[in-house]
Amino acid sequence: MRLGILKTGRPPSPAIPQFGTYPDMFRRLLGADAYDWRVYAADEGELPASPAECDGYLITGSSAGVYEDLPWIAPAEDFLRAAKGQAALVGVCFGHQLMAQAFGAQVIKSPKGWGVGEHEYRVLIREPWMDSDAPIRLPASHQDQVVSLPPGAEVFAASDFTPFAGLIWPDERAISIQPHPEFEPAYAISLIEHRRGGTYPDAEADRAVASFQAPDDRARVGRWIANFLKGAT
Repeated sequence: MRLGILKTGRPPSPAIPQFGTYPDMFRRLLGADAYDWRVYAADEGELPASPAECDGYLITGSSAGVYEDLPWIAPAEDFLRAAKGQAALVGVCFGHQLMAQAFGAQVIKSPKGWGVGEHEYRVLIREPWMDSDAPIRLPASHQDQVVSLPPGAEVFAASDFTPFAGLIWPDERAISIQPHPEFEPAYAISLIEHRRGGTYPDAEADRAVASFQAPDDRARVGRWIANFLKGAT
């Protein structure tokens, strides 16, 4: 399977030597040899010439907001609309928000503030690519949120903090999720420490770091994504 990654951002520079880029993280999560990987620097204006270049596309996280007036966001949305129903689509964090906005939902900087640390999400719909409908626990790192349901979409995962945490377009071979299954705990903690005292105060950072003491469902959700991609192509 040809799997394209639309890179929409990058980790802080000091973290890259140890943890790699966002495409590196997804290759580790899903298997470096599992796909014919192709990376497109969407945040630098690079997009596939046609959705047919790959069987599926994975859209990464970013420090940008989908509502920002950045020159590469509208073309990326145009590409997603063209690819919808033509290739499998998986969006994560910013990718989740970009898909939702491109397909008709509203995304805002949430008045709830930052979601950071390990969060638990209820699974509202059990899809064939899931092992069960047990809750999932994953790293979160976002201040923006999808706040309306795109036409044709259903919510498959939610929390009180993030009601639209997981979306599926049943007829369009598309899913998206707000939290980060690709974030290893060590990277998520390093990101918190990088932002400590600036993006959020010490007390919030301390709570977020402490949340990683419990097990998470990164591997489980990674299998969900792999199963979805297998069934959608």
